Amino acid sequence: SIKMDLLHSNGVLIIQHLQRDYRAYQDFLNFMSHVGDPRNIFSIYFPLWFQLNQVVGTKMIWVAVIGDWFNLIFKWILFGHRPYWWVQETMIYPNQSSPCLEQFPITCETGPGSPSGHAMGSSCVWYVMVTAALSYTVRWKDKSAVTLHRLTWSFLWTVFWIIQISVCISRVFIATHFPHQVVLGVFAGILVAEAFEHTPAIQTASLRMYIKTNLFLFIFALGFYLSLKLLDIDLLWSVPKAKKWCANPDWINIDTTPFAGLVRNLGALFGLGLGINSEMFITSCKGKNSCKISFRILCIAASLATLQLYNFVKIPTHTEYLFYILSFCKSAAMPLTVVALVPYCVHSLMRTTEKKLN
Repeated sequence: SIKMDLLHSNGVLIIQHLQRDYRAYQDFLNFMSHVGDPRNIFSIYFPLWFQLNQVVGTKMIWVAVIGDWFNLIFKWILFGHRPYWWVQETMIYPNQSSPCLEQFPITCETGPGSPSGHAMGSSCVWYVMVTAALSYTVRWKDKSAVTLHRLTWSFLWTVFWIIQISVCISRVFIATHFPHQVVLGVFAGILVAEAFEHTPAIQTASLRMYIKTNLFLFIFALGFYLSLKLLDIDLLWSVPKAKKWCANPDWINIDTTPFAGLVRNLGALFGLGLGINSEMFITSCKGKNSCKISFRILCIAASLATLQLYNFVKIPTHTEYLFYILSFCKSAAMPLTVVALVPYCVHSLMRTTEKKLN
């Protein structure tokens, strides 16, 4: 439509302005784009928070998974273009003089562009973290504590918006999103996170409930995809465009395709459910050692170190279905490691040490 073309063309002008005038901040903006990567939720934020507060850690995974699932459905409904291919195919520029947008190794996302998954994932998880931190201070009653709570409230929400704005600018700077797509992503993420502030049932969910949720999310997404395919609507229309217009074929990664994100999230949710409902979790995280600061610090350090090792595990991409299966298994192993395996090992080590000292 004419209005959408106008919105896109104005977005291109903003991208050109950022790439021209903010070149000195390129490294910082690329870093902030990585900060907003939804995969950091599972490898960094979740291990830290789960050992500090299991309620917050559990909520974080649910918010991240459901938020990313909604992001996928919205992307399929909205058919949002990405700047780096839109400028090459639009007919609104005279004499084929399309603007030149610089691309980067992290530019060539293959899914549709609206809303931004990075902006949505970043806003929903940081919203959970900020509200969790403020929940500790809101209980303070005396006058000086109330003043401190207000200062903390102002500081944390300022940090929240600085991070969200930085992530949004970074995604626009690398020409992978238009400005309206990142704004939509931020507010959609906040809505998902706020919804889970009023959903306490996830804290007591059984393994059966985790499996049912996984099946529902998978069947709905697959059914939606197949239904529209029967109507000759290809929801993977963006993948050929990404491959055609990406400046470097090596920058195209199967891990950015719509189904790759779905499989990754379903694996993480299943791994969380498996871990929380395991005997190892009950023995370690519900035992006497769970209240000890030393236990939590050791669990955080061991979890972060172990999860970084998972980054060295490269999943073969030559067979798409094999990639999805192995990606599911790898994603499930990460929360299972944080929730059950590492705490159980730390618990056993501490118990052995105590026996030797006695």
